[in-house]
Amino acid sequence: MVEADGVAVSDVPAKRLRSGEEEVLDAAVALRNGNATVESGNAAARIAREETAPLPGSARANLSTVMPGWFSEISPMWPGEAHSLKVEKFLFEGKSDFQDVVVFESATYGKVLVLDGVIQLTERDECSYQEMITHLPLCSIPSPKKVLVVGGGDGGVLREVSRHSSIKQIDICEIDQMVVDVSKKYFPDIAVGFEDPRVNLHIGDGVAFLKEAPAGAYDAIIVDSSDPVGPAQQLFERPFFQSMAKALRPGGVVCTQAESPWLHMHIIKDIVSACRQTFKGSVNYAWTSVPTYPSGVIGFMLCSTEGPVVNFRQAINPIEKLDITTNRNGEPGVQVQKPLKYYNSEGLTNGWKCIGFATRSSASCLA
Repeated sequence: MVEADGVAVSDVPAKRLRSGEEEVLDAAVALRNGNATVESGNAAARIAREETAPLPGSARANLSTVMPGWFSEISPMWPGEAHSLKVEKFLFEGKSDFQDVVVFESATYGKVLVLDGVIQLTERDECSYQEMITHLPLCSIPSPKKVLVVGGGDGGVLREVSRHSSIKQIDICEIDQMVVDVSKKYFPDIAVGFEDPRVNLHIGDGVAFLKEAPAGAYDAIIVDSSDPVGPAQQLFERPFFQSMAKALRPGGVVCTQAESPWLHMHIIKDIVSACRQTFKGSVNYAWTSVPTYPSGVIGFMLCSTEGPVVNFRQAINPIEKLDITTNRNGEPGVQVQKPLKYYNSEGLTNGWKCIGFATRSSASCLA
């Protein structure tokens, strides 16, 4: 990886490049370092036109040619549509062993984290996702003590888990060290979760990690995954759900990212079917609003193992009252938590109805 004008540019495995793009990449890196002379030829001409060589699946590859300076999220997961943000400046561009990692400053949503051309979070709306995927499960069971987070390398779920004073141990298994490092540097208010002394970070494959987890080890497992494409596909299949069920205590809970009901009902039906075959307690689907996610809505599967009954529509841990961090022994810490921005358990009582979906938030919608 090289630094040029404050932008990180990493080498790209040859297998990720289309024919001829090795030449383009070399020219782009040289141009950024001020060492290139624009010569005749397709590569040099293209560099002169585009200033950089956008790589497949990268944020720069999604820069609009119709509206210069705008990033458009384009993916076969949501064909025929795109959400666009105006780019003020690129802060980081890198290629890890697993994915393209980009951070840019947007005009309206603050800093944005993009992986393989897909928005993962923005400073403005990350709260609704992080708070809901965490507190829907953890507020549904009494005094959780051991929690596993799969994915979640930005640290936002950790930040929310750490609000619960009953928790003694928080394990996180994230496959990509670069995501962790970039989040700590560019999103410190989100990655603050890594500073909790109860957190144990494991860099590796979450599927393999869960296979090796002792039976009944956790009270809750939260899967903050990307979309079911490539390696992440395994996180949406029954063998993975079976590993989670084995790793949970009786009455333990799972909350896993489960796509948008507006775009991915076929995927959701398969997830629901696999969960109903695997988890013998409660099985529910919930959703929340995230403006910068495709369709503006993202869902969660909420499941519990056989044992003490879990009612995901009823909050029994009033998270709003927990306002300070705790140490590994459950004793009060010194850092005052920032208040919740989106989740609240009171929304549970308003009785609003919406077919098939359940959430607890200030905009509650109950099945």
